[in-house]
Amino acid sequence: MRSAIDIVDFSTQEIEDMIGVALDIIDNPDKYAHACDRKKLATLFFEPSTRTRLSFEAAMYELGGNVISVSSANSSSAAKGESVADTVKVVSCYADIIAMRHPKEGAALVAANNATIPVINAGDGGHCHPTQTFADLLTIYREKGTFENLTIGLCGDLKFGRTVHSLINAMCRYTGNKFVLISPNELKLPSYVKKDVLKERGIPYVQTTSLEEVMPDLDVLYMTRVQRERFFNEEDYLRLKDTYVLDMKKLARAKDDLCIMHPLPRVNEISVAVDDDPRACYFKQVLNGKYMRMALILKLLKEAGTI
Repeated sequence: MRSAIDIVDFSTQEIEDMIGVALDIIDNPDKYAHACDRKKLATLFFEPSTRTRLSFEAAMYELGGNVISVSSANSSSAAKGESVADTVKVVSCYADIIAMRHPKEGAALVAANNATIPVINAGDGGHCHPTQTFADLLTIYREKGTFENLTIGLCGDLKFGRTVHSLINAMCRYTGNKFVLISPNELKLPSYVKKDVLKERGIPYVQTTSLEEVMPDLDVLYMTRVQRERFFNEEDYLRLKDTYVLDMKKLARAKDDLCIMHPLPRVNEISVAVDDDPRACYFKQVLNGKYMRMALILKLLKEAGTI
């Protein structure tokens, strides 16, 4: 049974095909309005979410399907000690496809190995978040027209940022890309990502603590929040949370066609004054996420032979 656990589960051709479907959905929504009639998506979210959960639910409804939902661990049998494996075996009896978010790395893979229906990883701890990356890729494609020869700045929490890890895995498969890793020393990109992904593939990258210094070089700037929920020490979080704040003064040195992205939620790391700048793409990114989740649901259900 095909599931979506990591962005590397999908070839570049498959991703580009899904982008093609997403673009067709944008242009011809009525064509897809009944594609998933009588099908059910189960959203199992054991960690807080607004955009991802609602995006999946909106995607399924717009395909003509229905949604059953668990919105928190406390409202499910997980509160009684039920394992992820048992939970998805049960949910497989009720639904046709599962979207699951879980605080533990690897939980989505456990779910996929035990479910009898496709499982979509909606975020597993600090590991990865493939459908956010699908949203990111559609945004980059619609804004830049290419996935090649781009200088991509990743700024903020690169240590725990699962969206950053997934995006690096996706974009390093295209030629000519360069990464600029902007973070405080405490939140640097994990060494295993640098070693196993960037160095292994010979992808050029630079590390810096200064956003202003590298701003003129960037084609894409991917801002992230410092994630309070990943810290064991409140003092460390408070010390680091406002390390980077993107404002109009910093943008004065940026390219006119810079694509500014953020997986959201935003706290303080992008000034609201930036929202009106034509280079701000983070709310477009949200909408693109719905279209790519629609394309992914269609792909997995077709491969499962249920539509």
